[in-house]
Amino acid sequence: MLERLRARLAALAPPRRESGRPPEAKASRAGPLIALQGQGRAVWSPRDAASLAREGFMKNAVVHRAVMMIASSAASVPLVAYEGDAERPDHPLLGLLAEPNRRQNGPAFLEALIANLLVAGNAYAELVMLGGQPAELHVLRPDRMRVVPGPDGWPEAYEYSVAGRTIRFPDPGAGGLAPILHLKLFHPLDDHYGFAPIEAAARALDLHNTAAEWNKALLDNSARPSGALVYRGEGGANLSQEQFERLKAELEQNYSGAVAAGRPLLLEGGLDWTSMALSPRDMDFLEAKNGAAREIALAFGVPPMLLAIPGDNTYANYAEANRAFWRQTVLPLVGRTAAALTAWLAPAYGGAVRLDFDADGVEALAADRESLWRRVEAASFLSRDEKRQAVGYGAGEDGDGEGEGGPKGRAA
Repeated sequence: MLERLRARLAALAPPRRESGRPPEAKASRAGPLIALQGQGRAVWSPRDAASLAREGFMKNAVVHRAVMMIASSAASVPLVAYEGDAERPDHPLLGLLAEPNRRQNGPAFLEALIANLLVAGNAYAELVMLGGQPAELHVLRPDRMRVVPGPDGWPEAYEYSVAGRTIRFPDPGAGGLAPILHLKLFHPLDDHYGFAPIEAAARALDLHNTAAEWNKALLDNSARPSGALVYRGEGGANLSQEQFERLKAELEQNYSGAVAAGRPLLLEGGLDWTSMALSPRDMDFLEAKNGAAREIALAFGVPPMLLAIPGDNTYANYAEANRAFWRQTVLPLVGRTAAALTAWLAPAYGGAVRLDFDADGVEALAADRESLWRRVEAASFLSRDEKRQAVGYGAGEDGDGEGEGGPKGRAA
């Protein structure tokens, strides 16, 4: 029985190779192919504030221009202060906003505040008190700030970390003067932080940046699309190791880099070039990049025409696009910022002051203002005081109606 078991095991065992006989090798159908490039999955940029600032504002010209257009335009709109219905051009709050600190003037402070809001979705400002009165305002970086929620879910403090130190700003609660102003854009899934326009257009941003990097890499790689060298030798023979190494070295030395751009590829007998990638024309490279740029501009509310992005221009001319930019993007943002500054700083001045903006001081809207004045002036059924009120001014002292003089509600 033992002998029968040994015989069966010997029959199942693989046959032994004779010494000196080379092992069997299967012929590979991919043997004649030399692949020069592979394909991977898409990689998207992180969505935190610092990454969006680096990949968006600091590396992308469309994002940079859109943010600076909105921020600088909003900072140029004149702010006015009211106590009740009366304008107070000499109010100390306007003086504080005109000179918020020793390093920034008023427009620079508002520009930095609004730019942070657009880039990160959050903007923070610190109030410095001196002798019980507001003395300075400072813009704080949003990537260094952390909201500390309390037991009830509302923020109980803000922590600002820099150079290894963390400064805690407690929230005084209702009725108190808060040391930190937190501006944020609407976020549907977060109670404490805002949602940045760049984040909504993050994929278009990555596409636009990758297109620029791909174009640069293509130029560095002799502006030649990827492909493969196929060896078609007689009898299906493959390249020897020596031939393979020599061919690889010649490709790296003679056909790579910007200096070798456009140099024709000389192939010996049996070698054939097979393209394995789409050409820029096949990819519609420019249209894809312009499409991503238009999507970025859409997220910020800037007409593509103002950013010199071709295609899909829905406005008849540049002036019309500029007016839409001011009416639909800049002025609502200025009004929102003025309301937030009022709620933050008004308690320091007794709570009676109100900040608003003067749309009449915007040069880009001069044509709209002139058209309004012309229509109101032609309305013969209105009195002089009614006409003044219709264009945003109070009744004049020498008018034909009642009321005291002075501008009123010019931001409307």
